[in-house]
Amino acid sequence: MTFSSKFRQGVLILVFGLFTAGLLGQNRAAAEGTAASVPIEQVANYLYAMIEADREAYTRHVVERMQAKGVVVASENWEETNSLPLPAQLLMESGRIMGRKGTGIQYRLISLWPINKRNAASSEIEKLGLATVLTHPTKPYTGFVKEGGTRYFQAVYPDLAVTQACIGCHNAHPDSPKRDFKINDVMGGLVISIPVK
Repeated sequence: MTFSSKFRQGVLILVFGLFTAGLLGQNRAAAEGTAASVPIEQVANYLYAMIEADREAYTRHVVERMQAKGVVVASENWEETNSLPLPAQLLMESGRIMGRKGTGIQYRLISLWPINKRNAASSEIEKLGLATVLTHPTKPYTGFVKEGGTRYFQAVYPDLAVTQACIGCHNAHPDSPKRDFKINDVMGGLVISIPVK
């Protein structure tokens, strides 16, 4: 294994570890009887803030630094090219890993203009959520859905174009249905689903 492969693997483990540690710390408090009742909307807001903080830290402190130093680049085909995943891909991968942890919590990126068609809105609440955050990007669109016998609180948060790298990739990608994104445009949404009783 080359240095860049080991480094990339270490970075991914660190990012996933930090995210998981934040969630496990909440479980420990509940086991000790110190858990507080928190509205489900606030839980979703906490998760959103943590996911976005991890994504921003990865983008600024890993991807941008490693690319600037010529160590390794981020690539859409990261699994085949021995490179880092793009920040959106890291978010999607961590969402898949989270889905396998048994918490029932799920999150993913969706868009009205997805480069990958599987990232299109898949339910009515996701479609309404995207339409709403497109015109009102300061707050999430929320509601309840039932999937496979489980009831979920679902929140759609705006996914903003915050770096030139995001814009450049989407505007230049051959599969992108929209190619005129600007900084702070809503590119899509981050959907967080939390099981409720």
